[in-house]
Amino acid sequence: MAISETPANAAVADSGEAAAKLSIEGVSKRFRMRKGRDIVAIEEASFSVEENEICILLGPSGCGKSTLLRMIAGLEMPTTGALRLDGAEISRPDRERGMVFQAYTSFDWLSVQGNVEYGMRINGVPREERRARAKKYIDLVHLDGFEDAYPSQLSGGMKQRVAIARTLANDPALLLMDEPFGALDAETRWHMQELLVSIAETANKTTVMVTHDIEEAIFLGDKIIFMSSHPGRVQRVITPEFKKGRRYKSKEAVLDLEGYSALEKEIMALMREQGGTDHNQ
Repeated sequence: MAISETPANAAVADSGEAAAKLSIEGVSKRFRMRKGRDIVAIEEASFSVEENEICILLGPSGCGKSTLLRMIAGLEMPTTGALRLDGAEISRPDRERGMVFQAYTSFDWLSVQGNVEYGMRINGVPREERRARAKKYIDLVHLDGFEDAYPSQLSGGMKQRVAIARTLANDPALLLMDEPFGALDAETRWHMQELLVSIAETANKTTVMVTHDIEEAIFLGDKIIFMSSHPGRVQRVITPEFKKGRRYKSKEAVLDLEGYSALEKEIMALMREQGGTDHNQ
């Protein structure tokens, strides 16, 4: 069997939601349009994310993945339902939830060191502690030697590593990533994917990441939340059983595993079904 899957809105694993790091409980999101018309972006979404898990939000374009991530970040509020981190309801942005966006967010006038220290400086972290933590995470994302470089002197992948280091340096309980590698070329993208696995292993951060890329989702995900097309519902909660609970730092090692191809085909069929694409065309 390629996957272990839970139907939409089914009870989560036996550990129970009380033990979950992040719980999404019957969340819906409606946007009020002109002339009083409502658009339902998310409908009755429920799932949980465990401590130190990499959870991937996957689905066709327009299924509400980024909207859901923004609600987890506290940048949007649900119309109904609740989101909880460590049992506390999410009601606003908080430094306990660090966000990495697809667009590069480094400050052009600050060096790599200055960018990574920026959030800590705003939060009043003492100078020596800022410098020590910045060094730790600059080294972690393999930017040692570039501390004095400016964003204009960095490649796209390096800029995104700066954003990841800056977010981790603030020590969030939850790392949120909205298609962080979507703008990168193919080679840089898989290097960054492997780096994320290494960071997850080293920093022990619970991570929720949005992607539309099936291969990326299977490689990175300990759990994959597959969302249906508009309005976004949790259609499947998928555990890649063929990885047997392991993370792999080499992408080709995962691609070569027995069971990878079957899972990729199953998810592709779900994507076609939700995207309305006829595979015989």
